[in-house]
Amino acid sequence: MNKNTTKTAVMTAFTLAMVAGTVQAGGLERGGYNIDLLFEPSTYAAEAAATYVNPQRELDNVVDINTAPTSGNLNGRPNNGIGETESYWVPRIGVKAGFGDSVDCMADYSQPWGAHTNPGSNWAGANDNIETKIESDNYAATCSYKWDVGQGQFRVIGGAFYQEVGGFKERLVTDLSLVSPTFSGVGRLDLEGNGWGWRTGVAYEIPEYALRASLVYNSAVDLDNLDGTIDLRNTLLPNGVGGFVPGTKYDVSSFASMPDSLELKVQSGIAPGWLAFGSVKWTDWSQLQIIQVNPNSTADPRNLPTSLDLLYRDGWTITGGVGHKFNDQWSGAVSLTWDRGTSHGYGNQTDTWTVGTGVSYAPTENVELRLAGVVGILTSGSSAPMDGSAAEVTYDFGTDIVSAVSTSLKVKF
Repeated sequence: MNKNTTKTAVMTAFTLAMVAGTVQAGGLERGGYNIDLLFEPSTYAAEAAATYVNPQRELDNVVDINTAPTSGNLNGRPNNGIGETESYWVPRIGVKAGFGDSVDCMADYSQPWGAHTNPGSNWAGANDNIETKIESDNYAATCSYKWDVGQGQFRVIGGAFYQEVGGFKERLVTDLSLVSPTFSGVGRLDLEGNGWGWRTGVAYEIPEYALRASLVYNSAVDLDNLDGTIDLRNTLLPNGVGGFVPGTKYDVSSFASMPDSLELKVQSGIAPGWLAFGSVKWTDWSQLQIIQVNPNSTADPRNLPTSLDLLYRDGWTITGGVGHKFNDQWSGAVSLTWDRGTSHGYGNQTDTWTVGTGVSYAPTENVELRLAGVVGILTSGSSAPMDGSAAEVTYDFGTDIVSAVSTSLKVKF
């Protein structure tokens, strides 16, 4: 396998890895972490990518299990075919530079974490969720040092990243639809925080055979400064003597850690113009269980605590595929990915199976365009309160569809 064939096949493999790792992974994962640009053999390179993901999860047989007078009995509202998920974009931008024969460095911006559910207020589970949205921004710098070992090169990798994470949740706190036209009964929680993380890893490459094996660990990011507000001004709260008073808006604080992860990637040329690739990734989502949110001041009895109930288990993602170079400009690849759902009785993040395919077009040696698509299934299951969660609904969900399309542009010299 000649050098040009090797480079093209490697690029093809990354086309699918980029998309498959993004589509509806467990927990709060969106784009995750990606340092593939660090291995680009050109001295300088810049890359921009965008992925559009369209999950189509629907909830059925929804039952409001908290029918107390304050929260109301919502079982007369729609309870089947509730569209919960929203589509989203995942951007990524990176630049890489080589220094001599041994040192490579890259800087990148990404959005590793996120979530957006929006079933609205007109469903039987509105007292559990009306809309929840989480967003993130990640700024990273990563370098590696390599030297000759045997037929190839051994590489050590290290880096750091800074993350900003924030979002909100709205739910029906008190059902006032038959009582007050003034108060909606909807409460809102807003939180944001930031923190630092680091990564380390090793890799071994034999470019002649397009062989590479890498193992990279990304640390947890402690968001020990989460702060925000709870707004209950549209609700009426019991006053303790048989009446009700309007709620307040007050400052709150919390703590959470975004998960650490460990990923093994392997690829190898298997015939002239052909490349096989695969990866295994573990993500420590189980550290996100019940996130307590407390008021900064309890002087006002209307300043109430709350919680974000996630109750995740660890995530596992396994991908395998094959890439082929058709000619000097065109190459393609296909992959299969299994992602173990992070929900296990509470929530609807069950196992996901996706098939991806993509093409890479290099009109010149300095420019590469990629287009990839993914389609998959979100497996069925059910959700009910567990482990002390404050969930107020139960529901079922069937096998649903997720799809995605990704495009990227790389310039190198």
